[in-house]
Amino acid sequence: MRILVTGGAGRLGRSVVEGLAGAGHDVISVDRDAVPANRLPAGAVQLTADLLAPGEALRLLRDSAPDAVIHLAAIAVPFSAPEDVIFGTNTRLAYAVLSAATEAGVPKIVTASSPTVLGYGSPAGWLPDAFPLDEDTTPKPWNAYALSKLIAEQTVQMFAAAQGGRIRYAAFRPCLVISPEEWEGAPTQQGHTLAERLADPVLAAPALFNYVDARDVADFLGLLLQKMDSIPNGQTFFVGAADALATEPLAELIPRFLPGSAGLAAALTGTRPAFSIAKARELLGWEPTRSWRTELRNPALGNPGLGDPALGNPAPPRLNDEAPTAMATAGTGLKETP
Repeated sequence: MRILVTGGAGRLGRSVVEGLAGAGHDVISVDRDAVPANRLPAGAVQLTADLLAPGEALRLLRDSAPDAVIHLAAIAVPFSAPEDVIFGTNTRLAYAVLSAATEAGVPKIVTASSPTVLGYGSPAGWLPDAFPLDEDTTPKPWNAYALSKLIAEQTVQMFAAAQGGRIRYAAFRPCLVISPEEWEGAPTQQGHTLAERLADPVLAAPALFNYVDARDVADFLGLLLQKMDSIPNGQTFFVGAADALATEPLAELIPRFLPGSAGLAAALTGTRPAFSIAKARELLGWEPTRSWRTELRNPALGNPGLGDPALGNPAPPRLNDEAPTAMATAGTGLKETP
């Protein structure tokens, strides 16, 4: 299959390009930033382009004639730019790429969304109807990044309805993406190492302890493209690890950070994550194969005791903090991104 990946030079994009190329696909990586040629896997080529330039996305797609498009390009971190810039850039990118791919007649079109569409971490307070969170959980975005991703999902659904099955569409919500170098000790996008996030639940709590290995996302996308013709059109999937990024059960951890959630979180026993991947399992037969327990190098996971300032580990903050500024800062840790 000939697959065009936008945002192919990003954190998630690099693993997606490598994974798809390694599976035998011809991959076209498109980004504003160039990747050194010696870092491109065999079977992949790179193009640089500004997909927001008028007509550029359609020109690129007509010239490359892919069998599938995976759209990852976006401003990837909440609050990393002014809210209007994040909203405008991400929504325009999604519409430009999806509409151009549709006009070019690309048979399979996939866009990246985000778990943040659900609205956890809101300074106004947030509780879900139930845990684990799944595709039926009501979205309640509270910032421009989350809203832009929900609109990307709705754009997929709009085109799927308009095309009547002629073109297949899907969206996916990758949890906090962990790139291969981060298992080796490189800082995550939030500036902490994975060992630090595991040792101190305060760091992982704003994202509800979600995560996924970037290579598992690549495997998911390869399988999704294979099976898009046999599943209902316009589907959205959570893509996450099979466990939580935590050394304690979330039934015990989440109520420390999310007031009023003890009853809701009671089902999250053992290593069960807060985000369900049951839909991907049932419709696609996908299963993540990597966990922090198998991938993390020299974890050094000492936990000196939550809530003991003398040990340098202050009491955990509330996820529903009354101070919007503090919560907005925590919100930047909600997602790994393309």
